[in-house]
Amino acid sequence: MTGAGGPGISLAGASRGAGGVLGAGERTPRMLICEDSGMYATALRRLLEYDGDISVAAVCATAEEAIAALPTVRPDLVTMDIELPGMDGLAAVEEIMCSAPVPILVLSAQVGHGTNRAAAALAAGAVDALAKDDLDLLDPAGPGGMAFRHRVKMLSRAHVIRHPRARLRSRPASTGPVREAAVVGVCSSTGGPQILARLLETLPGDYQVPVLVVQHIAAGFTEGLARWLDRTVAIPVRIAEEGAPAAPGAWIAAEGAHLTLTTTGHLHLDRDTVRGRHRPSGDVLLDSIAAAAGRAGVAVVLSGMGNDGAAGAASVRRRGGLAIAQDEASCAVFGMPKAAIDQGVDVVLPPGEIATRLLGLRYERLRGAQ
Repeated sequence: MTGAGGPGISLAGASRGAGGVLGAGERTPRMLICEDSGMYATALRRLLEYDGDISVAAVCATAEEAIAALPTVRPDLVTMDIELPGMDGLAAVEEIMCSAPVPILVLSAQVGHGTNRAAAALAAGAVDALAKDDLDLLDPAGPGGMAFRHRVKMLSRAHVIRHPRARLRSRPASTGPVREAAVVGVCSSTGGPQILARLLETLPGDYQVPVLVVQHIAAGFTEGLARWLDRTVAIPVRIAEEGAPAAPGAWIAAEGAHLTLTTTGHLHLDRDTVRGRHRPSGDVLLDSIAAAAGRAGVAVVLSGMGNDGAAGAASVRRRGGLAIAQDEASCAVFGMPKAAIDQGVDVVLPPGEIATRLLGLRYERLRGAQ
């Protein structure tokens, strides 16, 4: 496309659609679409602008054009494809989050076994990711289209900060007070993969305390995230398996299954229990850690929408364990940490200081471990 914004860029204001009404004091979110398929970009634009309360201000066919357009367009949210001519979407996310941070929603066909670049984009700073197949572009008025537009408006208000590529590779000078721990449970959602990657990067390869992770993420992205992390950080990162011992490394909950820790120190996958909106659930994981580890349990609640993990972190704290919430200034979305703080945590910390606390843990075997 060619428009007022230069080659490959189309600039336009919002068009008022059927029934679109903005609330008092709300500003129409400005979107930039980065997508090399003109047909897909047109359909995505129609879906976004259907209610008239989202404005697609620019459509760019390449990452280079999108990056060049950012100072002029000043979008509230960028949708980014991964497969692009020239610079790919992963490199674009890294560049944007290092130079001109803005919330980025990855829309990718690269999901499932054997792919990890979309998941790597989340770890690089994109606030969320969806599979293209999950969007019904032909039915903008349907419930799927309504839910997508609601999600976009929420993400457009996400707080993002500049993230240099070096991140937290060097170990903090002081690891703080030593505390015995049998296991660390981490719960995160929107904006969480990048912080999770930063924390795991800080841990040395011989870190002994198992780290169990619930990451809310769109279907198809979990395995890619685990593979990318495993290649990037020193400790091993795996998808949790039924009956496996909670060994050193990071164990990520499988899609569609609650991850729990048994009193014998093994991992259990529960695909039947319904609790809240999420499976896997941070509350389910942290409750199991509270029951199995008691004072030797550690709960960490990172960036995300909603309140998952809050009740579980409170359970860990009541049993004498350590409950940590990420601070507001470093969160893309402060919902989950705020809910945890409201229910009671021991400390509220930025990612660097959370890493310091984790480094200060000394492994203590579960009493009932086999």
